[in-house]
Amino acid sequence: MRLLFLGDVVGKPGRQVVSSRLPLLRERWKLDCVVINGENAAGGFGITEAICEEFLAAGADAVTLGNHSWDQREALVFIARQPRLLRPANFPPGTPGRGATLLDTADGRRVLVVNVMGRVFMDALDDPFAAVDREVGLCPLREMADAILVDVHAEATSEKEAIGHHLDGRVSVVVGTHTHVPTADGRVLPGGTAYLSDAGMCGDYDSVLGLAKDEPIRRFIQKTPGSRAEVATGEGTLCGFAVETDDRSGLAIHAAAVRIGPHLEESRPRFWEA
Repeated sequence: MRLLFLGDVVGKPGRQVVSSRLPLLRERWKLDCVVINGENAAGGFGITEAICEEFLAAGADAVTLGNHSWDQREALVFIARQPRLLRPANFPPGTPGRGATLLDTADGRRVLVVNVMGRVFMDALDDPFAAVDREVGLCPLREMADAILVDVHAEATSEKEAIGHHLDGRVSVVVGTHTHVPTADGRVLPGGTAYLSDAGMCGDYDSVLGLAKDEPIRRFIQKTPGSRAEVATGEGTLCGFAVETDDRSGLAIHAAAVRIGPHLEESRPRFWEA
């Protein structure tokens, strides 16, 4: 199975590069499932229903969130009627929405997508290890799912790595989001789980994590109130993680970073580019 995960989409440049690139990549690489982290898609903060539908129309099968899940208040309402939009599974009981969904691919296979949020340097939430164990236990790999992808939205690389090793051999992919900077540690772990600490962002990299540079720089220097931070408006770069799984085991056999755009060194999955 061919899986593509796209990192945090930041504002209009991120949305534009996803809308322009994803349909072509889906066809060229014959992708079975595409998941996008969309928690920064609406002006850098949260997601709207219209943007969620835009991602699904462009070829995404599911959209994950994180600590900015509710920055756009309408998400509290429409997430209940959109099963393909996921907030972290370890949000407190009673939080609207769901933290996992089981997707059907075009050829009848099933992909479980799980979203959890870390606790190190983040909001105090329920245990992400227990939350992901619960979701994977309800839909085990090979028994009920042909592939399992877990988005770990977390600040600390140590926490992401720990979750990756904790799940090694039980899921197909563990990929990190939140820090907006693509890491160079993409690999297949010893048990067969593809792992990447952070997929990076889809957005304008001539920026500070997707925001126009002047205001963030001023805040670091002056430490005084200023204007509202705005999303950088330059051309976006697409960043993500491509994984191919074994049809029998559901575990990864190939994994590679994806970077397509003007500001980073290009990277494509050579195992699909032949």
